Amino acid sequence: MIRLILPLLVLVLMTACSPQEQASSSPQNETATTKTAAAKTHQPREVPRHSAAAFFETTAYRGVSFNRAGTHVMVNHDKTGVYNAYTMPITGGEPVALTESTDNAVFGVGYFADDKRLVFISDKGGNEHFHVYVREADGSVKDLTPGDEVRASFMGFNQKRDAFFVQTNERDAKAMDLYRYDADSYERKLVFQNDDSLRIGDISRDGRTIALEKVINNTESQLYLADLSAEKIEPKRISPEAPGVEFSGLAFDDNRGLFYFSTNGQGEFNQAWTHNLETGEQKAAIVADWDVLFVGFSESGRYRIHGINEDAVTKITIRDMEAGQDLVIPNLPDGDLRTVRFSDDEKTLAFYLNADTSPSNLFVVNMADKSFRKLTDAMNPAIDAADLVEGQVVRYKSFDDLEIPSILFRPWPAAADNQVPALVFVHGGPGGQARKGYRAMFQHLVNHGYAVLAVNNRGSSGYGKTFNHMDDRKHGDVDLKDVVAGRAYLESLDWVDKDKIGIIGGSYGGYMTVAALTFTPEVFDVGIDIFGVTNWERTLDSIPPWWESFRKALYDEMGDPATDKERHHAISPLFHAENITKPLLVVQGANDQRVLQVESDEIVEKVRANGVPVTYVLFPDEGHGFLKRENRIKASEAYVTFLNQYLKQKPAEQPKNKDS
Repeated sequence: MIRLILPLLVLVLMTACSPQEQASSSPQNETATTKTAAAKTHQPREVPRHSAAAFFETTAYRGVSFNRAGTHVMVNHDKTGVYNAYTMPITGGEPVALTESTDNAVFGVGYFADDKRLVFISDKGGNEHFHVYVREADGSVKDLTPGDEVRASFMGFNQKRDAFFVQTNERDAKAMDLYRYDADSYERKLVFQNDDSLRIGDISRDGRTIALEKVINNTESQLYLADLSAEKIEPKRISPEAPGVEFSGLAFDDNRGLFYFSTNGQGEFNQAWTHNLETGEQKAAIVADWDVLFVGFSESGRYRIHGINEDAVTKITIRDMEAGQDLVIPNLPDGDLRTVRFSDDEKTLAFYLNADTSPSNLFVVNMADKSFRKLTDAMNPAIDAADLVEGQVVRYKSFDDLEIPSILFRPWPAAADNQVPALVFVHGGPGGQARKGYRAMFQHLVNHGYAVLAVNNRGSSGYGKTFNHMDDRKHGDVDLKDVVAGRAYLESLDWVDKDKIGIIGGSYGGYMTVAALTFTPEVFDVGIDIFGVTNWERTLDSIPPWWESFRKALYDEMGDPATDKERHHAISPLFHAENITKPLLVVQGANDQRVLQVESDEIVEKVRANGVPVTYVLFPDEGHGFLKRENRIKASEAYVTFLNQYLKQKPAEQPKNKDS
């Protein structure tokens, strides 16, 4: 199946990242060892300063789909400032636009069998009401999922590409039903009415079987398969009785009659297991000391692709199932593989190569001789990659001696005799992960002299289920202490200015930013809140209806508004904003469906009442994240301007308020 993973948070802060990412080594060093290694490799030097535009004019590519003939690939990029779908020959050449949106981001997700039509998705202004569209051969566009409040997603073509699947909540805002569309007439049939608000996972390539997940709580889930050809569709549970164990579908291997699923029932990390569709036998297939993130197959099933989340990078393995050996592509440039795809005839392999100092570029490999070709050049030529900074995986101890894995970005000029200000960056979630890879925002900050420590506080994913659940119903407490310990770690570095350390984060990281300024008001010198939660009572009461399938898990982690209102009130910065005394920058999207604009409006008003400097940047055409380049540039410039004024300089007399 051709599958789509929607960009939940497209801001570079987030997790972003879909589970088709990167590969790297995994250092397991103690803090002292890590610092020694860094000292040996870092040679302080001055580098040219660049504007935010220079970093964000680096073209961002995402997604890749082969046409049926295997002669072209469809990619999405934002070279014009707005994401659109493009086609390009595998022999190289300039991309040709397939869509030409000037306002809303468009993401192409697959070609029809005739190679003349394509499927794409788009929402309006970041409101997350994604619709599924067809671009016809003549360039006209048809919305297959109309309706102002409808949210839909493309679930893939069947193997013949004479039909495709779409899930939509048009019948019930809380439930995603599955429809089968004829690829020629677009006539559709409801094939699964999702009365129990289950999460629809993978669909077999013959279009007959679907995987379904039922969330019991935030530590337990169940897995089902359903036969869509049955007269009465009754999901059959395939996961065993296992309290406290999570199960999730991965992929169908139709050729071998297997279904791959993940489970953390055998230890700390997710393993990949197979379920025999005929006999029901289950056995381990892929086991590692880290989480198995995903499994996929080429068109014939000959090649299996899987990814391991290895210490904030994704190590990808491509296995030739017929030969029984892993595929090796010699002489590739340094970097980590992302979004690996085979052409239908399996003669060509496509993937992105990404690194901290190099944005994703698309490569294609001739499977006959393993020769490769680079199809894109994403980096802005005005920037020398040698002047960018590679993140280093480090670990520091928190208040209770728990090791906190993090990624440290050190500006080139930083030295003991040239100390620099620093920022603790907190990722989104809760349950996200700060990861390696090119981030324009980070590189812009570091280029302007700010060190960045991207922390994976307890509660982050990727470090085992025990670590992941250490913050359950303890948010704003133990996780905040981990973040505070991040400042202490930065103070231990002789090249960091100990008197100039701020905090920044988006979404849940935005909450942590404001919580730090509220509940530990003397720890950080400034804060940058990017669409962060400030009132948990409102946020948990107003979550989007399409989150119904995992509402229980969210409430188990954060607390149920019906029974935990007192605690939610206690950890919400809005109700204790009188404690905030340090300068604050707030960034918000007006169309945000997750953290409503009123959250930011109210915290800004409260902090201003304290006489504290506040900068408020509101984007009328964004939601929970940034889809438009001009807005990413404006936001990043706002960060540096704010930090230059309130952190780097720290003047004795600061203006009371500033609006943007």
